[in-house]
Amino acid sequence: MADTKKKATTKKSSATTKARPKKKRKLTDVNGCAHIHSTVNNTIITMTDINGNCIAWSSAGAIGYKGSKKSTPYAAGLAAKEAAKAAMDLGLKSVKVFVNGTGQGKETAIRSIAAAGLEITELNDVTPLPHNGCRPPKKPR
Repeated sequence: MADTKKKATTKKSSATTKARPKKKRKLTDVNGCAHIHSTVNNTIITMTDINGNCIAWSSAGAIGYKGSKKSTPYAAGLAAKEAAKAAMDLGLKSVKVFVNGTGQGKETAIRSIAAAGLEITELNDVTPLPHNGCRPPKKPR
């Protein structure tokens, strides 16, 4: 059998190459949208500009709540306040609010966005409702 020589390859370790944090950019427009997705288990708040590009987001799980505590209105309020503060730091002043879902944290999240200092110009409920489409699953007893 012939002896084969292997080339020694040198790899850059990931510790030497640092990832640069994204540069925070100021917004050119002070208007935006707040999307509140409230499910049975969690509430997710996303702040976007008019075109739909994400500016800031937060959720009850991202704040640090786990399990059944994520579905509480209090956790939804804290998540909304954190997302609103992050968006205001980038220059957002007023928002249109789009609410989606049937969770407990919808109303508290809306109140927290207003209390954080963002002006709410419009409020829409975009929860999809069937026109008697598919049969829903049986309710747990």
